[in-house]
Amino acid sequence: MAESIIRLVGCSMAFDNETVLDNLDLNIADREFLTLLGPSGCGKTTTLRIIGGFLKPTVGDVLFEGKRINDVPPYERKVNTVFQRYALFPHLDVYENVAFGLRNRKLGEKEIDDRVTEMLEIVSLRGFEYRSTEQLSGGQQQRVAIARALVNRPKVLLLDEPLGALDLRLRKDMQQELKSIQQTLGITFVYVTHDQEEALAMSDTVVVMDHGRIQQIGTPEDIYNEPKNAFVADFIGESNILDGIMLEDYSVKFFGRRFTCVDSGFRKNEPVDVVIRPEDVDIVSAGEGQLTGTVTAVTFKGVHYDTIVDFHGFKWLIQTTKYNPVGSVIGIRLDPDDIHIMHRSEYSGLYGDYSSYSEEYDELNDPELFPEDITEEVQEVPAAEGGEKEGSERENG
Repeated sequence: MAESIIRLVGCSMAFDNETVLDNLDLNIADREFLTLLGPSGCGKTTTLRIIGGFLKPTVGDVLFEGKRINDVPPYERKVNTVFQRYALFPHLDVYENVAFGLRNRKLGEKEIDDRVTEMLEIVSLRGFEYRSTEQLSGGQQQRVAIARALVNRPKVLLLDEPLGALDLRLRKDMQQELKSIQQTLGITFVYVTHDQEEALAMSDTVVVMDHGRIQQIGTPEDIYNEPKNAFVADFIGESNILDGIMLEDYSVKFFGRRFTCVDSGFRKNEPVDVVIRPEDVDIVSAGEGQLTGTVTAVTFKGVHYDTIVDFHGFKWLIQTTKYNPVGSVIGIRLDPDDIHIMHRSEYSGLYGDYSSYSEEYDELNDPELFPEDITEEVQEVPAAEGGEKEGSERENG
């Protein structure tokens, strides 16, 4: 395991007596791409600003290569930051924007030229040296900002939602660019985003945050496949989250039926949260299913159909390449490794029921709210009898 370059130890932060970070402990390994992920207000940007020296924690310590740096100002830290607003100098060309920090340090012209040329090569901007930054696209401006931050050779680069102003296609291109730059330079990147797909695509390590606390730390695969609680399961991708009872090791009960699972170590008859990802559900005929439900909405998504199915008043999202019309009765089958068991938490009962899913598409199709063309088609029927699960309406992070 790589050695830690940054450690946050018991860091808390409060503004006007409101806690923004709550006793946060975090190790950031040398040369890793670590992403702080969570909804607005979860504390991720505050954490980044503490690392950068723009904020000092109310309680706790910040260690850089083992040394406490709480009182070290930003310009003396071996850390640079790229913000969502790139703050480029419009009166300077690309070359001089990148060279700005080196000139402030009064380096020689040859060293400045060598380092600026090297950085422009890395960010694929050779040939743009003398172009005005106002003539650049959003992605090119972002590369200039990154080159300007990296030319000073920091050991850590902090990135605060730097792709937020770019369109979807360019964001995806820049995700690959950033990962490539990080691997080429072999330095630590600490990245802040609320975009789950972005975090999974780019990161070595993902730190999921909510209400100023870390909910889970792990690889993208761990975070997605083994969420620790209902918040993580819901925030990372889509999830059906059900109330269940862990009867014994490898055996769980929900909707009145016993299912074999791969989890163990829970108390006998412990109430648990059961997570089933939409892509893991197999649709079969009603007579062959372990559970039977009614299709209430179908949304074509290009490579698959988002199919909402009502089981006992609780609506599941199933992603399938097979079209099942609204009103049809279908069965589902689950293999043991399709079922993930989590301990109940403060988030239990808040997520996982897709009763509101179709309502969201109703709003999108309302011509008074969204007059432009809508590319996805939605079909609906009223919910099956039995009512919705109380307190389980899906909330988006």
